[in-house]
Amino acid sequence: MIPFELAEPASLGEAIKLLDPDDASVRPIAGGTALMLMMKAGVFRPARLVSLRAIRELSAIATQPDGALRIGAMTPLSVLERSAAARAHAPVIMQTLRTLSNVRVRNVATVGGHLAHADPHMDLPPVLIALGAHIAAVGPAGERTIPVEALFAGYFATVLRRDELITAVVVPAQGTRRAAYLKCTTRAVHDWPALGVAVSLERDGDSIRAAKIVISAATEKPVRLPGAEAALRGGRDDAALRRAGDAAAEEAQTIGDGQGSAAYKRQLVRVYVARALAAALDRAGATH
Repeated sequence: MIPFELAEPASLGEAIKLLDPDDASVRPIAGGTALMLMMKAGVFRPARLVSLRAIRELSAIATQPDGALRIGAMTPLSVLERSAAARAHAPVIMQTLRTLSNVRVRNVATVGGHLAHADPHMDLPPVLIALGAHIAAVGPAGERTIPVEALFAGYFATVLRRDELITAVVVPAQGTRRAAYLKCTTRAVHDWPALGVAVSLERDGDSIRAAKIVISAATEKPVRLPGAEAALRGGRDDAALRRAGDAAAEEAQTIGDGQGSAAYKRQLVRVYVARALAAALDRAGATH
């Protein structure tokens, strides 16, 4: 790696002042699990890294008065995995984190860095989209709210400006909604997925009143599938789940990579969307 400056601000305001909107070689660093690998490979050669580790205000997990869960951007993934508040709020988050990479990575990687990196193979983004989460981002112009669904602009790209930082992820109260996340890996369960599927369902008696279906890893960025959601609405049997899977396979714009071809991933979408919907319907309380 080439030499670079490391700044360690103690406050959010100080960190923002150290960022340069016109210089791509100035970058914030949270856990650094992805950024350091990019630097070692020579993909990124920073002039300055702005460490966020000393900013304590970014590490809290708290339930808000409206029932939403606010997760500080510098919260390590392993801390979120063990959080009683997160488990009570949306157990699918804990379930997802158990197979996200390995515990060594989760001990260092942060929630905000996980999202800002914008790797389409990441596990949490589709889950947070299905749960209706948004982020708080702060820059020189103040704070703005961005739905996680709107955060990703493309492959390894977000809508964040260079002088903006994610400060928190906010997951709204889930009520009676049920959620599930499934992923297909070509090797070990914690490897990069060939496909990730997150779903969230709201029932009306025995039928499904509303659904969110989100896929990742098989596409350039995490995406919702409104056509599949519409195909499922009002359904109540296995045939409805298969219809949604077929609709998802038709709708998804899959891409090929080291985890599989575009055609292979399209077939995975067909199968795993139906399986994820079945998992959400079968699980309740602390198990979903």
